Amino acid sequence: MLTTDHALEAAPESPVLPAALTASDAVQLEQGTIHVSAVVIRNSGGEVLTVRKSGTDRFMLPGGKPVPGETPVQTAVRECEEELGVELWPEDLRALGTFQAVAANEPGLLVTGEVFVHDAAPAAVDAAPAAEIAELRWLCPASAPLPEDLAPLLSEEILPALQAEVATA
Repeated sequence: MLTTDHALEAAPESPVLPAALTASDAVQLEQGTIHVSAVVIRNSGGEVLTVRKSGTDRFMLPGGKPVPGETPVQTAVRECEEELGVELWPEDLRALGTFQAVAANEPGLLVTGEVFVHDAAPAAVDAAPAAEIAELRWLCPASAPLPEDLAPLLSEEILPALQAEVATA
C-alpha cells in the first residue's frame, strides 16, 4: 500500500496531444503513472464485481480516471454510474487504500488506484455493462487459484488487502 500523496502537477509545457488524449492524461503518461479510483462492490454471497473494458482481456474493479476537479470518491461514484448504471452514495464508500501495480492495458505504465469498498446493502444486483464495459463477472475473492485474466492491481494488491481485512475482522 502507498502512503504518499499522488497529486498531479501541471507539466511545464503542453505537448501536442492526439485527439483522444486530454491534458490530464498527458501529465499522467509523462509521469509514467495512471491515477484511477475503483470500487469493491459485493453481492449477497460476498463475491466481488469485476469488469472487462471493450478491446481488453483483463478484468478489474469498476472505476476509472478522474475528470479535472473531482475527488477520488466523486470519480468512483461517477464511474460506477457510467459503467454499470449503479448509483452509489459517497457516504456508503469506505477507503480501502491506495495501491500501485503495473497497468493492465497501458504497456510500460503503472496504475495508482484509490480503492473504496461499498459497505451498504449489495448495490450491483441490477448492474449492466454500459459505456466502455464489455463484460461483468463476479469473483470469489478467496478462490484459489485466481483467474489468470485479472488486472495486476486487483490480483496482486486489492484482493490480498481484502483478504487481510477479513482475517483481522
